[in-house]
Amino acid sequence: MSSVAHDAEHDHDHAHDHPTGWRRWLWATNHKDIGTLYLTFSFTMFLIGGIMALLIRVELFEPGLQIMRPEFFNQLVTSHGLFMIFGAIMPAFVGFANWMIPLQIGASDMAFARMNNFSFWLLPIASALLVLAYFVPGGSTAAGWTLYAPLSTQMGPGMDLGIFAIHLMGASSIMGAINIVVTILNLRAPGMTLMKMPMFVWTWLITAYLLIAVMPVLAGAITMLLFDRHFGTSFFNAAGGGDPIMYQHIFWFFGHPEVYIMILPAFGIISEVIPAFSRKPLFGYSSMVYATGSIAILSFIVWAHHMFATGMPVTGQLFFMYATMLIAVPTGVKVFNWTATMWRGALTFETPMLFAIGFLFVFTIGGFTGLILSMAPLDIPMHGTYYVVAHFHYVLVAGSLFALFAGWYYWAPKWTGRMYNETRGKIHFWVSLISFNVTFFPMHFLGLAGMPRRYADYPAQFTDFNQLATYGAFAFGLAQVYFLFLIALPTYRGSKEAGLVEAADKPWEGAQGLEWTLPSPAPFHTFETPPKVE
Repeated sequence: MSSVAHDAEHDHDHAHDHPTGWRRWLWATNHKDIGTLYLTFSFTMFLIGGIMALLIRVELFEPGLQIMRPEFFNQLVTSHGLFMIFGAIMPAFVGFANWMIPLQIGASDMAFARMNNFSFWLLPIASALLVLAYFVPGGSTAAGWTLYAPLSTQMGPGMDLGIFAIHLMGASSIMGAINIVVTILNLRAPGMTLMKMPMFVWTWLITAYLLIAVMPVLAGAITMLLFDRHFGTSFFNAAGGGDPIMYQHIFWFFGHPEVYIMILPAFGIISEVIPAFSRKPLFGYSSMVYATGSIAILSFIVWAHHMFATGMPVTGQLFFMYATMLIAVPTGVKVFNWTATMWRGALTFETPMLFAIGFLFVFTIGGFTGLILSMAPLDIPMHGTYYVVAHFHYVLVAGSLFALFAGWYYWAPKWTGRMYNETRGKIHFWVSLISFNVTFFPMHFLGLAGMPRRYADYPAQFTDFNQLATYGAFAFGLAQVYFLFLIALPTYRGSKEAGLVEAADKPWEGAQGLEWTLPSPAPFHTFETPPKVE
């Protein structure tokens, strides 16, 4: 009897206890702490991936080899892709999910708190393996982030470390996704039906299903690579009856839904920010939900548009071409709905709204270049050129990253209890937007003129655009360092010299949602009694 009473008393203490010091972070089970861990980790990976990008740009500043061997250049290109996708963009969105989903649906925490902790701590281990790969004989993998066979079957031990790291990151993603699905389906506040959920929650629910569906496919592809490398199989070796093109089919069956895994949560953030600063409800809420679901379903039938140059039969080319064009329809629905939300709204242009509008403008350019690449006759000559590099950076940097910044500026007052410095935020936006376009817009012209990707050297006629891109890349990198030291850190620390004011419970006049009913900063334990949603 006494032990039961003692346990109950202990549990009660634990529920209201605030762990401190390193234990608070190492054993974190509170969704806010884990969200902060994800965001800190992802920004660190973003900076490491950014340094790799700048080294690539320095090498490409002039024709000829400047500072590195082509093998090392290709290792950097590969690592840059892996770090940015699996280390920066995906964990950043999971950080937002951990922070915001319980607050937006009125839950006290995520469904599986300890699994939440475990899924985070797999990530630093995996990224350490990717860094360690540089210090083994032969260096890191240089097969491109797609790890195409037969290149990847011939790499040194760094490739094995890469395979192990991707397995760990995949396991982390699957656990995080299961947690998100169970939380959203089971822990919503009374009265919050599915069609009353904020768009950010909807986009994450659909994204989590995508993750559960495709991460095992990636695991299968890299496990087959591992077996080809060490256990005598010939999945991708034509001499043994295998097919290297089969690797591309399996990889892109994962890889294309992965593109939407990295953009759907961004759509969710933009769908929160634009209505708040337009002082209007989101236009066409239900059509946004259906459009998100449509994008997710269609993403499974377009994978081979990455493979038009592999000698596909013309009927296959036509199928994947038309299926890809079809995805532009629900994406267009979203863009028109966001535009209609702003139409005749009482707009103000604080930093979150600037990033959201910047996202709309630049992401649309990325969408149009995607539509161009969906056409097989155009894709075949442009495949493997800088046109493709320009396209996916417009989608991932101007899409995912700008949306992440919009979300940070929008919700940081709720997280920290302090308003960031608005002037500095606007400087960050304008320098980022301009330098991003200076970096990546010329790459469209380089690609159309025939400059191939993943080469450390190039003919002299491409010099001017490459130099312009390098200047832009350094300006963009400095803008993110500026964000870290002059905006983010002072906001978290509450530095006096930054002149920061305390945030109101609802700092944005037009903001809607349960998260704005809480005090700022959001307390350690929220919604211990679920709110009622009318």
